[in-house]
Parts: sequence; C-alpha cells; structure tokens
Amino acid sequence: MAYNRFAAVRYARRWAFRRNPAFYNFDELGGDCTNFVSQCVFAGSGVMNFSQTLGWYYISPDARAPSWTSVQFFYDFMTQNEGAGPYGIDAPLSLAQPGDVMQFAYGENESFSHTLLVVAVGRNPSPENILLAAHTNDAFARPMSTYDITNARLIHIEDVRGQ
Repeated sequence: MAYNRFAAVRYARRWAFRRNPAFYNFDELGGDCTNFVSQCVFAGSGVMNFSQTLGWYYISPDARAPSWTSVQFFYDFMTQNEGAGPYGIDAPLSLAQPGDVMQFAYGENESFSHTLLVVAVGRNPSPENILLAAHTNDAFARPMSTYDITNARLIHIEDVRGQ
C-alpha cells in the first residue's frame, strides 16, 4: 500500500478549523493536535495498527492507543513501527513533503509537545516555505517560521503496511 499524501492534506484542509464528529475533541484534555494529525495520517494510509500496547488506533475516546493522541508515543510508533499501518523516519527538513509530520518543542525544557501536518513545501524546504496544519491552535498553511519554537523534528512518512 502507498501512503496517499494528497488524501492526508485534503483531510487537513477540510478539518483544520473544525472537528470531525467521528473523533473526540481533546482540546480540553491537553490538546487536540496529535489526534488531528493521526486523523490526517489515517486519511492518507487507511490502516490502523491494533496492537494493544504499541499500536496506533482509535475506536473511541476510551479505546485508543496512546500513540493516537500523545506527541511522544506518536513519534515512537511512526519511527519504530514494523507492523501494520504507516511508518516513517526522523528526517532533516530538506526531506519534508506534504503529508509528513512535524513536531515542536517550546521553551527551555525542550520536550516535544505539539504535532502538526505538513501541507505544502517550497522547492528548497525551509521554515519559511514549509506550511503546516494543526489543531489546538487551529491553523492551515501556516509557515513553520511563524512558530516560536526551540526545537523541531520531521517525521517523514515512508509508506504503509497492510493489516
């Protein structure tokens, strides 16, 4: 199966400023950013991983993998997944493509706390021309350079494995 970057970006465009009623809105429970990006990546992959502890899935607010809504667990799943579902690599900004995932750290503690979807990239990827979509602080096509961050990492989605 191939990761459909266009479908992930199309989903982000549709839902960046709204909430899909098929998924719980976690804004009041620490933020909806990783939930939103998981939805986008699922729109582009069509495959969840239902492994009990280390999977990536959403059934309901109470039946979901930690990686569906947690910044670090999402990163760990995407960069270590050898089973069903999407998988990627920690990559330099120069490899950014629409449908990839960006994570940001703010402040002095340097822990990553925000997940965003790359929706467009200029010819030579840079913070000025990498455009992002996000929930919690809703955005679509917002330049990476407009965020006041202390660190960023790119998860380049490589492909999808079937069930």
